[in-house]
Amino acid sequence: MTASLASVEWDFDLPGVPRFRRGKVRETFDLGDRLLMVATDRVSAFDVVLPTRIPGKGRILNALTTFWLHETRGLVPNHLIGTDLDEMAAGGALPEAVHAAGEMLAGRVMVVQKAARIDVECVVRGYLAGSAWAEYQRDGVVAGERLAEGLRQGDRLPAPLFSPAMKVDDGHDVNVAPADVADLVGGALARRLEEASRDLYEAAAAHALARGIILADTKFEFGLVEGQLILIDEVLTPDSSRFWEASAWAPGAEQPSFDKQYVRDWLAASDWNRQPPGPTLPPDVVAGTLQRYEEAQRRLMGPPLAEMSARAAAEGLDGGGVLGD
Repeated sequence: MTASLASVEWDFDLPGVPRFRRGKVRETFDLGDRLLMVATDRVSAFDVVLPTRIPGKGRILNALTTFWLHETRGLVPNHLIGTDLDEMAAGGALPEAVHAAGEMLAGRVMVVQKAARIDVECVVRGYLAGSAWAEYQRDGVVAGERLAEGLRQGDRLPAPLFSPAMKVDDGHDVNVAPADVADLVGGALARRLEEASRDLYEAAAAHALARGIILADTKFEFGLVEGQLILIDEVLTPDSSRFWEASAWAPGAEQPSFDKQYVRDWLAASDWNRQPPGPTLPPDVVAGTLQRYEEAQRRLMGPPLAEMSARAAAEGLDGGGVLGD
């Protein structure tokens, strides 16, 4: 069955194009030496895909990932080939079924180079939040590193922590200590994964902060093409990152955010046992989630706040705050 990507019961096929992988949010199709990645409007939380869709979410994720892949390619090579289906179809580079579905796929796709995925989820944490906060409260450590006593939820860490996990397609990823990554993939590759992850985090955090957003933590995925390490999959989106409002940062509690935490908080307050099937999200949570994702896209892909303020002053406008625009 072929259906709208925004439909609740979503099942999507491209006739004659084999499916490479069905992820929680993305559908990936095999184009031979390349892959077609489609960002849907599905939302997952606690490793469960929820029955409710967030209309337009997939286009936001795709736009942000494409933006970051262009912005960071000088730091780490990546798998992006293109996003313009009409241009690639005109050159005979896509199957007819992809071209025929172009209107439905518009804004949701990346054609990428096929790579051998490294099954390590490379998490970098600059602030104490989420599972890191829970681990610190329980054991006083994060990713095997003992931290100072008395830290609060939302505190900035003395230095960003590399906090890897082993990827599991079905179920929860398994946290491992950075030293264990070397046993899994070899010392040289482990060092490169950590170095690339830290470089990407620091560059993205600086970019975001100039736009009034704290990048609290994020995760990266990598693959190998002929021995070269490349960045793959989604990058620095509200699905894979914690984005906080910098002007409202106040350690000691949950922070105002532009990410999936809004959904997690609603689910945590419900009586759901975190086992499939997930509950249906109410309309106000759907709308609130979309608003946060849209704000993240607008801020992160826009000019720095200082530039916006200078422009507003030059044009005689009230420089009042981005959130009030």
